[in-house]
Amino acid sequence: MVGPGRPQFVLFGSSIVQMSLSNGGWGARLADLYDRKADIILRGYSGWNSRNALEVLNKIFPQDAAVHPSLVIVYFGGNDAMQPHPSGLGPHVPLPEYIDNMKTIALHLRSLSDKTRIVFLTCPPADEAMIRQYYGNSFDKQERTNESCRIYSNALVDLCKDLGIKVINLWTAFQHRDDWAAAYLMDGIHLTSEGSKIVVKEILKVLREAEWEPSLYWMSMPAEFSEDSPYYPVGLDGNTTINTSDIISQWKIKWMNDKELEALALKSLVPIRF
Repeated sequence: MVGPGRPQFVLFGSSIVQMSLSNGGWGARLADLYDRKADIILRGYSGWNSRNALEVLNKIFPQDAAVHPSLVIVYFGGNDAMQPHPSGLGPHVPLPEYIDNMKTIALHLRSLSDKTRIVFLTCPPADEAMIRQYYGNSFDKQERTNESCRIYSNALVDLCKDLGIKVINLWTAFQHRDDWAAAYLMDGIHLTSEGSKIVVKEILKVLREAEWEPSLYWMSMPAEFSEDSPYYPVGLDGNTTINTSDIISQWKIKWMNDKELEALALKSLVPIRF
């Protein structure tokens, strides 16, 4: 294990998780925001449903591990919500079983540690016409419909409310604009860079507002090796150095709210471009 021990944030799910470290992906954006603060660990598996997740749950999150994650963000549902194939094969999971599976995942993660926090993501909306254009007839007889994504998303939200678990309804969050499919989906299913921005925005909102101790919000967490050093760049006064662990990179500004920007100004910290 590489030290020192940073908090671990695990992203667990299907292709929307596996692809999240791609250029502009939501996992990559989180890794950037949490540099020097937390390790973003990817456990994403394209094509998986909640049944696949249960088969490896204890392997990925063993209860006897020496260190448990501080945060687990879970996404399963889009593949479960696909229509059943006549052969009986394929990713479809009936809604009652899907909810039972997600409950099992939630309870297992909750049992790891009283400091392990959980956030569930629902499936985003789907665009059937775009899926057909992109994949042709590959999904004949096992279609993914926007209506089934809505139903599975709402059911997951209800489960999380019952369990007291944080949940982000991506199906709803994406539809604040009429052209959501063109803006947020690359193929009718998976996310564009703009779609990933919405995911990050919603995750940060949850982490900012959660009354968790310690806070897992990026602006509230301490930076690793934050002590002053004589080896840092020398300040304009010629006598002191600039503690680079305090500096906010320019591209992170867009993720800060007005109150945070005001606090940044009071500290006289100037965002820099590296």
